[in-house]
Amino acid sequence: MQTGDMQHKTEVREFLASRRARITPDQTGLPAYGGNRRVPGLRREEVAMLAGMSVDYYTRLERGNLAGASESVLESLARALQLDEAERAHLFDLARTANAGTRPRARRPTPPSVRPVIQRILDSMDGVPAFIRNGRLDVLAANPLGEALYSEMYVNPARPVNHARFTFLDPRATRFWGDWDRAARDTVAILRTEAGKNTYDRALTDLIGELSTRSEAFRALWASHDVKFHRTGVKVFNHPAVGRIEVAFEALELPADDGLTILAYSAEPGSTSADALTLLASWAATSRDAAVSNAAASSDPAVSND
Repeated sequence: MQTGDMQHKTEVREFLASRRARITPDQTGLPAYGGNRRVPGLRREEVAMLAGMSVDYYTRLERGNLAGASESVLESLARALQLDEAERAHLFDLARTANAGTRPRARRPTPPSVRPVIQRILDSMDGVPAFIRNGRLDVLAANPLGEALYSEMYVNPARPVNHARFTFLDPRATRFWGDWDRAARDTVAILRTEAGKNTYDRALTDLIGELSTRSEAFRALWASHDVKFHRTGVKVFNHPAVGRIEVAFEALELPADDGLTILAYSAEPGSTSADALTLLASWAATSRDAAVSNAAASSDPAVSND
């Protein structure tokens, strides 16, 4: 079993090698010398030249040793490898962890539950599905319409509800997501991004280990080392109660609660998806009323003894 330091070096090595492998000389303006290239992507010496550093120094970095790398070196490397915003941030997160050694970086722990004021804000978002998740994709709170939208995730009584476990381990997920492949890729990229920021999160490490053990699809996607910021976009659901719903989402970070994010959804006014959300709200209210009635009946001695 690898130590934390070895795991981190492996992560750095595989991330840099995977980014190097996807770039061809043509994409960088370099001449492709030699007709028999062993790899389709850039060679180490080509990355070093583009980044303005020696081959020996780049080789050291790609072997997983980011300790002591300056911000200017990291910026040069990010440009040479044509990293996007999320990939650049991931590289800097890996470097911060390397410079901290094997000690966990100082970071406030993610709250196990949301503050009452945040729950009230969620509940006041009438007509807007919304929930709060942490970096591990645990759903810590939701408003009624948010819980109704993700009702399939709540079928399994295990808590906390987790997007990644649902996507890769629950057979309902392939029907529920309008595009399961995209949902799976995004889920893994979000977890990979979180792993770079919070390397020593034991719960995150356990989750990744569980998914790697139980899901071949997760293992394959995890090996790609892709990262992503999940800030805005469009999601499509095949809801078992109301059918197809297409909604835009916005991710709103909570600065006072490190690691927590509100996800809020909205449908285009006048669209069939807006009608579906209205129907979903009615369905959710009916389901809640039925649950309350059943609970009241089961607690009534006159009814239970009948």
